[in-house]
Amino acid sequence: MRWYWIDRYTEFVRGTRATAVKCVSLAEEHLHDHFMHYPIMPHSLVVEGVAQTGGLLINEYSECREKVVLAKLTKAVFYCEPRPGDVLTYRVQVQYLNASGASITATSHIGEKLHAEFDMMFAYLRDNEFGDKELFTMEDYKHLFFNFHVYDIGTEADGVTPISIPDCFKDPQAS
Repeated sequence: MRWYWIDRYTEFVRGTRATAVKCVSLAEEHLHDHFMHYPIMPHSLVVEGVAQTGGLLINEYSECREKVVLAKLTKAVFYCEPRPGDVLTYRVQVQYLNASGASITATSHIGEKLHAEFDMMFAYLRDNEFGDKELFTMEDYKHLFFNFHVYDIGTEADGVTPISIPDCFKDPQAS
C-alpha cells in the first residue's frame, strides 16, 4: 500500500510555493479506525499531507539530488476535523531554502474555512552521515511528480514561465 496524503497539485511554483488537494473519502480505512462511528481524517495524516506537499516542492527544486526529510514540526494548530466528503486544500509557502534545508509555513482549508496552520522545517540527509541508501529512486520521484501533475501546472519562481522537465526524468530513448 502506498501512503500518499495528497491527490494532486493545483499550483506549483518552483522553490517558492505550492497548493495541493486531498479528497477525504469514506472508503479510506483509517477514517473508521480513529473514532468508532465518527469517521474523521486524523490530524497526524493531515500533517503528513502538508509535509508531502512541502517536501516534494523542496525536493523538486534540487531536481531530487537531496534527501529531504521532515526535521521538525514547530507549529500545528487545528480548528476543525476533516470528514468524509471534505476536500482539503494545502497551501505551502517556502520561508527559506539553503544548503542545509528549508522552512515552510502552511495552511489547510476545507472549502473557504481555515482548518489548520503549520510551520515545518526540512533537512537534507548527507551520505557521510546517514549512509548512501536511497529514500526513493529517481523513477519513484518521476512517477510522483507526473502523477501529481507538477509538470502540467508548474511554473518557475516568476509564476508565469512553465517549469521544464528535469533531464533526470527524461527518457534517454525518446528523441
